[in-house]
Amino acid sequence: MIKLEFFDPNKHLSGVSYDLHEDQLRFTATAAQALQSISERSDNDAFPITILDGNDVVGFFVLDFGKDKFDLTDNENSVLVRSLSVNPRMQGKGLGKIAMMLVDDFVKANFENCNEVVLAVNQKNDLAYHIYLKAGYIFDGKTRIGRSGPQYLMYKKL
Repeated sequence: MIKLEFFDPNKHLSGVSYDLHEDQLRFTATAAQALQSISERSDNDAFPITILDGNDVVGFFVLDFGKDKFDLTDNENSVLVRSLSVNPRMQGKGLGKIAMMLVDDFVKANFENCNEVVLAVNQKNDLAYHIYLKAGYIFDGKTRIGRSGPQYLMYKKL
């Protein structure tokens, strides 16, 4: 059973220490890179999240309430999903899609003022784009240029 938990370094660090394939690194950060970035921030607006299959760590992402979300939305009550990855040994099983479907309830349960989830996906990352669509995220034509090229801006109202 797939579930989401706030990242606990004592329980989850070794499980998120997987390497990503080079083609995936064009589109997302590793958990280690994301955790380092969070540790360097002066705010407390980013929350690392662990994706679990039972008790096994299978993936990672960040819920970011910081100012970066305003590149995607004007909604102050939104959250940005970033740095999503699934352990390469566990990919192809639908775990990323299930995790993205669980984000809604996780956010509602833990951040009651949040009413929208936003994300950006590289236009060349077709697999991820379709995963987000299947998980209910909407692309309404807005784009931006990201670190690896053009990105679709997607959202889901809660």
